[in-house]
Amino acid sequence: MKTKAVLFLAALLLLSNLSFGQFFKNLEKSAGINNAPFSQDDAANAIKEALTNGIKKGVDKVSVANGYFGNPAIKIPFPPEASKVESALRGMGMGSTVDKVVETSNHAAENAATKATPIFIDAIKKLTITDAINLVNTKQQDAATQFLKKNTTEALVVAFKPSIKDALDKIGATQLWSDLMNEYNKIPFHGKVNTDLPDYVTRKAIDGLFYMIAKEEAAIRQDPAMRTSALLQKVFGNIKL
Repeated sequence: MKTKAVLFLAALLLLSNLSFGQFFKNLEKSAGINNAPFSQDDAANAIKEALTNGIKKGVDKVSVANGYFGNPAIKIPFPPEASKVESALRGMGMGSTVDKVVETSNHAAENAATKATPIFIDAIKKLTITDAINLVNTKQQDAATQFLKKNTTEALVVAFKPSIKDALDKIGATQLWSDLMNEYNKIPFHGKVNTDLPDYVTRKAIDGLFYMIAKEEAAIRQDPAMRTSALLQKVFGNIKL
């Protein structure tokens, strides 16, 4: 049996004019084996590509109608720490006002999210080789997203807040919120609530956006099917989680 197997293999090689080395390389390729080492430049470019892909998908998902409002994971709620205020308002027949504030907050976030991409891209361009190596090799599934969050949050606040404030001002929510929360914050033994509604909505919008980007990053790290380029396959296929 062994002799027959050897003869069969030899016949295949003769017919295909392949060397033994090339024959087995093809076998590995067809089996999806990817053990090629990657360089520092590969790592840098792969993490930039992964972040860029995650950003595009994340922004695309939140910047559409109901991108926030229709997604329970990132929907911006009436602040939980002001739940007593919400209950009181609903008890006074102002439930529709509360609902309008929440709906407007989420739609304002959806409109503002489109401003995020150039800020993210600028931060990605500034990634150093050392940053990239560390971000590729870490076992933290959202490491690149957290790096991005650390380096872009305040720029995003500046970009998002004006349009969010404008949307809330149009329905009178900003002043109403400020008046209500200033009074609420005077009550002792209660946690203080942010009296700046546009700031609250802006920061929740940014948190939601990073949540979506982190999901995309984790998918690339964990799921080979999400590595849609040869570079992503080469680098992330060689990382041991």
